[in-house]
Amino acid sequence: MTARHDRTDGMRRRRFLTNAALGGATIIGASALGGFDADAAFAAEPSLDPAIARSAFVEGRITGITGSVLEVAGSNGGHSRVQMTNVTSVWKVRATTAEAIDIGDGLYARGVEMPDGTVAADAVWVNIVNLDTQIRGIAKNRLHLAHGQHELVGHVAPDTSASYAGRALTSDLSRLRIGQSAQVLGAWRPSDDSVDVVRISVGH
Repeated sequence: MTARHDRTDGMRRRRFLTNAALGGATIIGASALGGFDADAAFAAEPSLDPAIARSAFVEGRITGITGSVLEVAGSNGGHSRVQMTNVTSVWKVRATTAEAIDIGDGLYARGVEMPDGTVAADAVWVNIVNLDTQIRGIAKNRLHLAHGQHELVGHVAPDTSASYAGRALTSDLSRLRIGQSAQVLGAWRPSDDSVDVVRISVGH
């Protein structure tokens, strides 16, 4: 009897989540699918809600925006539709709103797949990158970085943080040195292929 009730409750919760996503209600913004911070974009987290078998993921570049639906061309050649709701978490350098999303932006989204294949997003990370780099130059408001065979500029903001040898994050960037290997978490700028540096880790 208990098992039957558990299955019934799970089906009801899943139906409720689906209806909420389709209707733009507030329930889909809960963290049942995982974290909302930038690191969560790179974590293959299972759903925390037993009513949801697995999370759906979409990645690619935004080719169109129709109302609250994002048209996304995937890097594998596929096409996806991402439904934004009034509580979808949006990250673009920092927490923001759907109004900050532009055609041409890169996207990584997590959510629940609807019957028509559209993914109702609980979290969207825009232009997020996590790069292995080497520091080639240091200026007041930017870093010159090498990523493989590519040179790129990393823009440094007042809230850019650094981690040295796995220690706690700090706003002190004075210990960065030319030649260091650095892991850069940030946001790509499609207009010029530079990167806004959110966090830089050296000695990791």
